[in-house]
Parts: sequence; structure tokens; C-alpha cells
Amino acid sequence: MIPVERQAILNRACDLFNAGEYWLAHEALETVWRSIISDGDEAAARVWQGLIQAAAALLHQQRGNRHGVAVVGRSALENLAGPQRPDVEVETVRFREQLARALAGDAEAPRLELRVADGGVRTDDGQR
Repeated sequence: MIPVERQAILNRACDLFNAGEYWLAHEALETVWRSIISDGDEAAARVWQGLIQAAAALLHQQRGNRHGVAVVGRSALENLAGPQRPDVEVETVRFREQLARALAGDAEAPRLELRVADGGVRTDDGQR
């Protein structure tokens, strides 16, 4: 996958996720995940799998499937554990913390945000 294509998919995935379109976001994130698997980067693939699982867990939550939230959510949190990986364009540390609270019913769903080159986070209005 070329960088421009990857960036377009990531932008779309963030927009879909943040709009609560978790199934469509899941599909977009899976496209990136598959390209990483084909590159053989298992550690990065695990983080992307966690993001995909986060979307699935939030979809289960929307649908009232508590078992799905528990099982898939637990896997998502496990796969997202650890420090921010520099090769993952999505901010994962705060995302994971917010996801844990959201899955417990204690907070709103997290926002999926792209990181910028200096390590900051790009917001919807282009601010850092």
C-alpha cells in the first residue's frame, strides 16, 4: 500500500469511527491491518488488530451485546496495551484509556485521532 493510499484510508477510518459508524471503520482499519500483515510486522499488526477490535466492541455496545463488549473489548485492550508505537499513525495511549472507560459504561466512546509528525494529535479542525 502506498503512503498516499494509506493516509486516505486512515482519514476515512477516523471519520467513520468518530461518527459512530463502527462497522465501516472496522472495514477501513482492516485494510491497513492486512497490508501490515503482508509486510510481516507482527507487533504493529497487533496494535491495528486492537483498533479493529475496539470498533467491533463499540458496535457490540451500540447493539446491546454485553458478551461481545466483554470478549472483544478485552482483546482490544490487550492488543492496545503498551507505549505509543512510532510506526502507528493513530494515537493509542489515550485512546486505550478512554476505550476502557467507555466499555465499562463510564465515559463516551473514544475518538480515533491521527498523530502528526511531532507526536501531537491532529483534531477534526486541523489543530494540534
